[in-house]
Amino acid sequence: MNEAAPIRRRSTVRMNTSDKRLNDSASQSQYQPYKDAAWGFVNHWYPALFSEELPEDKVEGIQICGIPIVLRRVDGKIYALKDQCLHRGVRLSAKPTCFNKSSITCWYHGFTFDLADGLLSTIVANPDDPLVGTTGITSYPVEEAGGMIFVFVREDDYPLDDVPPLSQDLPIRFPENNARFPHPLWPDAPSLLDEGAVALGLHRTGQSNWRIACENGFDNAHILIHKDNTIVHALNWVLPLGILPNHEEPITLTEDEDGPKGLMQWLFTDRWKPVMENPALGLKIDALNGRFYRTSVVLPGCLMVENWPEEHIVQYEWYVPITDDLYEYWEVMVRVCKTDQEKAAFKHRFDHVFMPLCLRGFNDCDLYAREAMEEFYADGTGWDNEQLAATDVSAITWRKVASRWNRGIAKPGKGVPGATKTSSIRLRRLAEGKAPGYFVEKIEDVNTY
Repeated sequence: MNEAAPIRRRSTVRMNTSDKRLNDSASQSQYQPYKDAAWGFVNHWYPALFSEELPEDKVEGIQICGIPIVLRRVDGKIYALKDQCLHRGVRLSAKPTCFNKSSITCWYHGFTFDLADGLLSTIVANPDDPLVGTTGITSYPVEEAGGMIFVFVREDDYPLDDVPPLSQDLPIRFPENNARFPHPLWPDAPSLLDEGAVALGLHRTGQSNWRIACENGFDNAHILIHKDNTIVHALNWVLPLGILPNHEEPITLTEDEDGPKGLMQWLFTDRWKPVMENPALGLKIDALNGRFYRTSVVLPGCLMVENWPEEHIVQYEWYVPITDDLYEYWEVMVRVCKTDQEKAAFKHRFDHVFMPLCLRGFNDCDLYAREAMEEFYADGTGWDNEQLAATDVSAITWRKVASRWNRGIAKPGKGVPGATKTSSIRLRRLAEGKAPGYFVEKIEDVNTY
């Protein structure tokens, strides 16, 4: 038996929370609603599909903020209803059944709902049941713009008369805001709502919480992860180590009564300073060579990057909550094209340059960076334990403005995929190599003979 006293070594690493962190308790108290919004913000407009993903008479099922939604296009018009039969919760989109142009029927027991308002209009095998005409499922307003379909994802009791226009949940427009947000270094950023606007992009499922993804979009310190991207080397860019606020107002809030709510960062002005050297690490950049751009973000979580990846183009990103640990990542580039030739040229450049180098190459780094943070935040304690620095002023400002102006905090999903993390069905699908995602898996007809 060893009789020697154990050696006690003094710890030289401080693991306690510093009182110098930017997000102290006083600051955190101002964005508690944001910390509560694990499943997202409801009563807002979200992108649901690209127009080409919902051709005539197609039925598609998705999930946003824990709410299942079924969409159908009839005679060019798009309808959206809760994708959960009120009878026993079956998803209507799993096996689309439509007997006419005005309704959708549950394929299991025949409950049939009016597309316009979700009212239970009949039951296939019981048309005289007292339930008919007295109940229904929630309907959702729909708008189509620039080749994209948007749905107003509302709580069941949110009044349709109170639904704001789509423009209130999209970034500010130019040239209307040139005087307020001048940008002499590049042309006006186009808007999805401009005449002739063409939106090209993709959406894919990210495996982290939507808030982590959203903050990554305008995080000025994460330039580091992009230093080896192909587009950076192909264009001989030299990026700064980071960007620090250099002014008492490096960010301006957009909080107009009838406009979008969010923030604009005054990047590439004297309000922000590029970090060129870190003596402790022996890092130094002599001269920058990159692209001038500016970022803004508005509720419910839409990023706008002006002048990216080249002039006359704007990149939009949405981080659409599916569950509390999944989001649909929308990466969309918009350009105003006045002729078919301009559309074809934009499409060709998008397919051969922007898609592989920007949306895939550049943004892929963001996807795995967000996943790297997910476990720290997954149980909810990360929001209290993180120690933010001066570089993170943008994220803190966003959290506060989102807490003030959101129209509702989504409740945890009920009876939907992701509400129960270890269900037998979810485990079976994982075993089959099917990752949790955005779209409803369709039920195939099976021959029994």
